[in-house]
Amino acid sequence: MDKRFGDRTVIVTGAAQGIGEAYAKALGMEGANVVVADLNEDSGNQVAKQIEADGGRAIFVRTDVSDAASAQACAEAAVAEFGAIHGLVNNAAIYGEMAFDLLITVDWDYYKKFMSVNFDGALVMTRAVFSHMQAAGGGAIVNQSSTAAWLYSGFYGLAKVGVNGLTQQLAHELGGMGIRVNAIAPGPTDTAATRTQAGDAAKDLVKGLALKRMGQPEDMVGACLYLLSGESAWVTGQVLAVDGGQVFR
Repeated sequence: MDKRFGDRTVIVTGAAQGIGEAYAKALGMEGANVVVADLNEDSGNQVAKQIEADGGRAIFVRTDVSDAASAQACAEAAVAEFGAIHGLVNNAAIYGEMAFDLLITVDWDYYKKFMSVNFDGALVMTRAVFSHMQAAGGGAIVNQSSTAAWLYSGFYGLAKVGVNGLTQQLAHELGGMGIRVNAIAPGPTDTAATRTQAGDAAKDLVKGLALKRMGQPEDMVGACLYLLSGESAWVTGQVLAVDGGQVFR
Protein backbone atom coordinates (compact mmCIF):
# COMPACT_ATOMS: atom_id res chain seq x y z
CA MET A 1 0.00 0.00 0.00
CA ASP A 2 1.37 3.41 -1.03
CA LYS A 3 1.96 5.88 1.78
CA ARG A 4 1.10 9.55 1.50
CA PHE A 5 4.68 10.82 1.85
CA GLY A 6 6.59 7.92 0.32
CA ASP A 7 10.16 8.98 -0.57
CA ARG A 8 9.51 12.62 0.41
CA THR A 9 11.79 14.31 2.91
CA VAL A 10 10.43 16.57 5.66
CA ILE A 11 12.40 18.52 8.28
CA VAL A 12 10.58 18.99 11.60
CA THR A 13 12.14 21.47 14.00
CA GLY A 14 11.58 21.10 17.72
CA ALA A 15 10.81 17.45 17.05
CA ALA A 16 12.43 16.00 20.18
CA GLN A 17 9.28 16.37 22.27
CA GLY A 18 5.66 17.53 22.38
CA ILE A 19 3.72 18.40 19.25
CA GLY A 20 6.85 18.32 17.08
CA GLU A 21 7.54 14.74 18.14
CA ALA A 22 3.97 13.79 17.22
CA TYR A 23 4.41 15.39 13.78
CA ALA A 24 7.71 13.61 13.16
CA LYS A 25 6.43 10.18 14.16
CA ALA A 26 3.25 10.56 12.09
CA LEU A 27 5.25 11.58 9.04
CA GLY A 28 7.48 8.55 9.53
CA MET A 29 4.44 6.28 9.64
CA GLU A 30 3.20 7.89 6.41
CA GLY A 31 6.43 7.05 4.59
CA ALA A 32 8.37 10.31 4.84
CA ASN A 33 12.10 10.57 5.34
CA VAL A 34 12.10 12.58 8.57
CA VAL A 35 14.80 14.96 9.75
CA VAL A 36 14.40 15.42 13.50
CA ALA A 37 15.89 18.89 14.08
CA ASP A 38 16.34 19.99 17.68
CA LEU A 39 18.88 21.17 20.24
CA ASN A 40 18.09 18.26 22.59
CA GLU A 41 20.42 15.55 21.33
CA ASP A 42 19.33 12.75 23.67
CA SER A 43 15.59 13.12 23.06
CA GLY A 44 16.06 13.94 19.37
CA ASN A 45 18.12 10.83 18.73
CA GLN A 46 15.54 8.78 20.62
CA VAL A 47 12.71 10.08 18.41
CA ALA A 48 14.67 9.33 15.25
CA LYS A 49 15.47 5.81 16.47
CA GLN A 50 11.81 5.19 17.32
CA ILE A 51 10.72 6.26 13.85
CA GLU A 52 13.18 3.77 12.36
CA ALA A 53 12.10 1.07 14.80
CA ASP A 54 8.55 1.60 13.56
CA GLY A 55 9.66 1.01 9.98
CA GLY A 56 10.37 4.57 8.87
CA ARG A 57 13.49 6.48 7.89
CA ALA A 58 14.86 9.27 10.06
CA ILE A 59 17.98 11.10 11.14
CA PHE A 60 18.61 13.51 13.98
CA VAL A 61 20.41 16.79 13.25
CA ARG A 62 21.28 19.13 16.10
CA THR A 63 19.83 22.44 14.97
CA ASP A 64 19.59 25.95 16.40
CA VAL A 65 16.85 27.60 14.34
CA SER A 66 18.02 31.08 15.38
CA ASP A 67 21.41 30.52 13.74
CA ALA A 68 21.65 30.72 9.96
CA ALA A 69 24.73 28.51 9.75
CA SER A 70 23.08 25.82 11.88
CA ALA A 71 19.93 25.94 9.74
CA GLN A 72 21.99 25.67 6.56
CA ALA A 73 23.87 22.69 7.99
CA CYS A 74 20.55 21.01 8.77
CA ALA A 75 19.36 21.48 5.21
CA GLU A 76 22.63 20.16 3.82
CA ALA A 77 22.48 17.11 6.10
CA ALA A 78 18.95 16.37 4.88
CA VAL A 79 20.00 16.53 1.25
CA ALA A 80 23.15 14.49 1.88
CA GLU A 81 21.15 11.73 3.58
CA PHE A 82 17.94 11.69 1.54
CA GLY A 83 18.72 13.55 -1.71
CA ALA A 84 16.13 16.34 -1.51
CA ILE A 85 13.86 18.39 0.74
CA HIS A 86 10.12 18.51 0.12
CA GLY A 87 8.68 19.75 3.40
CA LEU A 88 9.50 21.83 6.46
CA VAL A 89 7.62 22.11 9.75
CA ASN A 90 8.74 25.17 11.73
CA ASN A 91 7.72 23.98 15.19
CA ALA A 92 10.74 24.86 17.35
CA ALA A 93 10.07 27.41 20.10
CA ILE A 94 11.12 28.61 23.52
CA TYR A 95 7.98 27.76 25.48
CA GLY A 96 8.33 25.26 28.31
CA GLU A 97 10.94 27.40 30.09
CA MET A 98 9.54 30.73 28.91
CA ALA A 99 9.82 33.55 31.46
CA PHE A 100 6.56 35.38 32.13
CA ASP A 101 6.83 39.15 31.90
CA LEU A 102 5.21 42.17 30.29
CA LEU A 103 6.26 43.61 26.96
CA ILE A 104 7.03 46.88 28.72
CA THR A 105 9.35 45.32 31.30
CA VAL A 106 10.78 42.08 29.88
CA ASP A 107 14.59 42.03 29.82
CA TRP A 108 15.59 43.23 26.36
CA ASP A 109 18.28 40.62 25.74
CA TYR A 110 15.85 37.87 26.72
CA TYR A 111 13.18 39.35 24.45
CA LYS A 112 15.56 39.39 21.49
CA LYS A 113 16.66 35.79 22.15
CA PHE A 114 13.02 34.71 22.47
CA MET A 115 12.05 36.37 19.19
CA SER A 116 15.14 34.98 17.44
CA VAL A 117 13.76 31.49 18.03
CA ASN A 118 9.97 31.89 18.17
CA PHE A 119 9.63 34.31 15.26
CA ASP A 120 12.85 34.65 13.28
CA GLY A 121 13.53 30.91 13.46
CA ALA A 122 10.80 30.13 10.95
CA LEU A 123 12.31 32.56 8.45
CA VAL A 124 15.88 31.39 9.13
CA MET A 125 14.88 27.78 8.38
CA THR A 126 12.84 28.77 5.34
CA ARG A 127 15.79 30.68 3.90
CA ALA A 128 17.95 27.58 4.41
CA VAL A 129 15.62 25.15 2.64
CA PHE A 130 13.66 26.98 -0.06
CA SER A 131 16.24 26.56 -2.83
CA HIS A 132 16.41 22.83 -2.11
CA MET A 133 12.61 22.64 -2.29
CA GLN A 134 12.60 24.55 -5.55
CA ALA A 135 15.19 22.13 -6.96
CA ALA A 136 12.89 19.25 -5.95
CA GLY A 137 10.01 20.76 -7.92
CA GLY A 138 8.28 22.50 -5.02
CA GLY A 139 7.08 21.61 -1.56
CA ALA A 140 5.22 22.76 1.50
CA ILE A 141 6.07 24.62 4.69
CA VAL A 142 3.96 24.51 7.85
CA ASN A 143 4.63 27.10 10.54
CA GLN A 144 3.54 26.60 14.13
CA SER A 145 1.44 29.53 15.25
CA SER A 146 -0.92 29.62 18.25
CA THR A 147 -4.32 30.98 19.22
CA ALA A 148 -2.20 33.23 21.45
CA ALA A 149 -1.88 35.42 18.35
CA TRP A 150 -5.52 36.49 18.83
CA LEU A 151 -5.54 36.72 22.64
CA TYR A 152 -3.63 38.78 25.18
CA SER A 153 -0.45 36.80 25.79
CA GLY A 154 2.42 39.28 25.84
CA PHE A 155 5.54 38.69 23.82
CA TYR A 156 4.59 35.05 23.17
CA GLY A 157 1.43 36.16 21.39
CA LEU A 158 3.37 38.87 19.57
CA ALA A 159 5.76 36.27 18.20
CA LYS A 160 2.81 34.25 16.90
CA VAL A 161 1.26 37.34 15.28
CA GLY A 162 4.60 37.61 13.50
CA VAL A 163 4.46 33.96 12.45
CA ASN A 164 1.01 34.51 10.94
CA GLY A 165 2.24 37.52 8.97
CA LEU A 166 5.37 35.68 7.90
CA THR A 167 3.22 32.81 6.65
CA GLN A 168 1.19 35.11 4.42
CA GLN A 169 4.18 37.03 3.07
CA LEU A 170 6.25 33.92 2.33
CA ALA A 171 3.29 32.29 0.61
CA HIS A 172 3.49 35.04 -2.01
CA GLU A 173 7.27 35.10 -2.24
CA LEU A 174 7.55 31.33 -2.69
CA GLY A 175 4.34 30.49 -4.55
CA GLY A 176 5.97 30.97 -7.93
CA MET A 177 8.51 28.30 -6.97
CA GLY A 178 5.75 25.81 -6.27
CA ILE A 179 6.22 26.12 -2.50
CA ARG A 180 3.12 26.51 -0.33
CA VAL A 181 3.30 28.10 3.13
CA ASN A 182 0.61 27.66 5.77
CA ALA A 183 0.37 27.65 9.56
CA ILE A 184 -1.37 25.72 12.31
CA ALA A 185 -2.60 27.60 15.40
CA PRO A 186 -3.07 25.12 18.25
CA GLY A 187 -5.29 26.00 21.17
CA PRO A 188 -4.55 24.86 24.75
CA THR A 189 -2.70 21.59 24.31
CA ASP A 190 -1.74 19.06 26.97
CA THR A 191 2.03 18.92 26.63
CA ALA A 192 4.75 18.88 29.27
CA ALA A 193 5.56 22.48 28.33
CA THR A 194 1.96 23.62 28.82
CA ARG A 195 1.75 21.82 32.15
CA THR A 196 4.92 23.63 33.23
CA GLN A 197 3.65 27.02 32.09
CA ALA A 198 -0.03 26.88 33.07
CA GLY A 199 -0.23 24.22 35.79
CA ASP A 200 -3.75 23.78 37.17
CA ALA A 201 -4.84 26.97 35.40
CA ALA A 202 -4.84 24.98 32.15
CA LYS A 203 -8.03 23.29 33.34
CA ASP A 204 -9.76 26.68 33.48
CA LEU A 205 -8.99 27.26 29.81
CA VAL A 206 -11.19 24.31 28.91
CA LYS A 207 -14.27 26.18 30.15
CA GLY A 208 -13.95 28.66 27.30
CA LEU A 209 -13.68 26.03 24.56
CA ALA A 210 -16.56 24.77 22.46
CA LEU A 211 -15.17 21.24 22.88
CA LYS A 212 -14.65 20.80 26.62
CA ARG A 213 -11.21 19.20 26.76
CA MET A 214 -7.57 20.09 26.34
CA GLY A 215 -6.07 19.37 22.97
CA GLN A 216 -3.57 16.53 22.60
CA PRO A 217 -0.48 16.63 20.37
CA GLU A 218 -2.16 14.02 18.18
CA ASP A 219 -5.04 16.45 17.53
CA MET A 220 -2.65 18.62 15.50
CA VAL A 221 -1.28 15.82 13.35
CA GLY A 222 -4.11 15.60 10.82
CA ALA A 223 -3.89 19.30 10.01
CA CYS A 224 -0.11 19.12 9.60
CA LEU A 225 -0.24 16.11 7.29
CA TYR A 226 -3.00 17.74 5.24
CA LEU A 227 -1.07 20.99 4.79
CA LEU A 228 2.11 19.13 3.80
CA SER A 229 0.35 16.84 1.34
CA GLY A 230 -1.03 17.20 -2.16
CA GLU A 231 -4.51 17.19 -0.66
CA SER A 232 -3.99 20.91 0.05
CA ALA A 233 -2.46 21.68 -3.36
CA TRP A 234 -4.39 24.96 -3.72
CA VAL A 235 -4.10 26.08 -0.10
CA THR A 236 -1.45 28.61 0.83
CA GLY A 237 -1.08 31.64 3.09
CA GLN A 238 -3.63 30.26 5.56
CA VAL A 239 -3.62 29.92 9.35
CA LEU A 240 -5.66 26.92 10.47
CA ALA A 241 -6.83 27.01 14.09
CA VAL A 242 -6.95 23.58 15.72
CA ASP A 243 -8.26 24.73 19.06
CA GLY A 244 -11.49 23.07 20.17
CA GLY A 245 -13.39 26.20 19.21
CA GLN A 246 -11.39 28.61 21.39
CA VAL A 247 -11.33 31.59 19.02
CA PHE A 248 -13.77 33.14 16.57
CA ARG A 249 -12.33 35.05 13.63
